[in-house]
Amino acid sequence: MEAKPRVGFIGLGVMGKPMARRLLEAGYPLTVWNRTRSKMESLISAGAKGASSPKEVAENSDIVITMVTDSPDVE
Repeated sequence: MEAKPRVGFIGLGVMGKPMARRLLEAGYPLTVWNRTRSKMESLISAGAKGASSPKEVAENSDIVITMVTDSPDVE
């Protein structure tokens, strides 16, 4: 069986958190980051790795998904 790619998720708001949770439930190794750390806690408790920065997410992921409010947040 081929290993699943490591997924990074940036932005755990109304849309991002449920999407990240589904990836975790599907067995993907998941690293998460959000500006508000408390939004990461339930995913970390469920098995995700919490990152200290978006850079750390990228360094630990094969695929990075961003779910942020607008363009300045991406930049």
